[in-house]
Amino acid sequence: MPSESEPGSQHWIEISVAVDGEAAEAVSALFEQYGEGGAVIEEVPLAPSVAEEGQLQPVQGEGLGVRRVAKAFLPAGDTSRLEALQKALWHLGQLYPLAASEVRELGPADWAEAWKSGYQVLRIGERIRIVPSWIPYAPADGEIVVTLDPGMAFGTGLHPTTQLCLRAMEELVRPGMRILDVGTGSGILAIAAARMGAQVLAVDIEAVAVRTARENVALNGVSDQVQVLQGSVDDAYRGSFDGVVANILAEIIARLSPDLARHVAPWGWLVASGIIETRLQAVERALGVAGLEPVRHWREGDWVALEARYRRKERG
Repeated sequence: MPSESEPGSQHWIEISVAVDGEAAEAVSALFEQYGEGGAVIEEVPLAPSVAEEGQLQPVQGEGLGVRRVAKAFLPAGDTSRLEALQKALWHLGQLYPLAASEVRELGPADWAEAWKSGYQVLRIGERIRIVPSWIPYAPADGEIVVTLDPGMAFGTGLHPTTQLCLRAMEELVRPGMRILDVGTGSGILAIAAARMGAQVLAVDIEAVAVRTARENVALNGVSDQVQVLQGSVDDAYRGSFDGVVANILAEIIARLSPDLARHVAPWGWLVASGIIETRLQAVERALGVAGLEPVRHWREGDWVALEARYRRKERG
């Protein structure tokens, strides 16, 4: 989150809204627009922690209930932006049933801890474990561990769209593959792919995301496998890849479909996530125009991730 200024001396406003389903995507889009550094989706497990080997391990995984809260952070003195965001939330509430927003001021000492409380060790698929950097964790044999220090703006894999991507990647990524991660954010998908033995190019249009991803790549010791650049797939041709991962909003996936497709090798695959069920057909139509055919889906609640490949007649 706050990065261009000095966070240790600045007060911040936190605005939060309990969300679920399609409303989560809509509120996140607003918070991306108005918040400093983007939106935070915090998911607090409704199941208790469990004990492992005599040590209390906070654990979250598939099948456990969660309460989702979207958060944005604004400079405390920017009342006009706060008012504009609250007005936009009111209008959005006419389309979706939204809980009332909560606003609180965070002083210099507590803003840095405000977003940590909901993060837990996260178990995804058979082997993937997402571990916030401030939580001690001893991995078991064979686990793919991603240590993450996301800053205030980017998730630690808690959002269903990220989990769906990781589940897909666990099945698709093989050692030696070249992977393109579009909209890398915290770098979580790029780091996971590197842990699976891939070489990765990660791109994001936001400078704060690029810096955060680079820091997380270094934290995980995979700087020799992951390159992080500022930009997207529509501003430069970056080569063809065995796999392309795009965990972004459905409408952006649809718009970028031609550019995503041209980065997929003839034998390769695309995993697209961030798609709400009601927008799946529109995304699939756009991918179809670009020559990519959906071959598999992963679902969690209202969210969908898909794997797409070239039709054989398109790329023999």
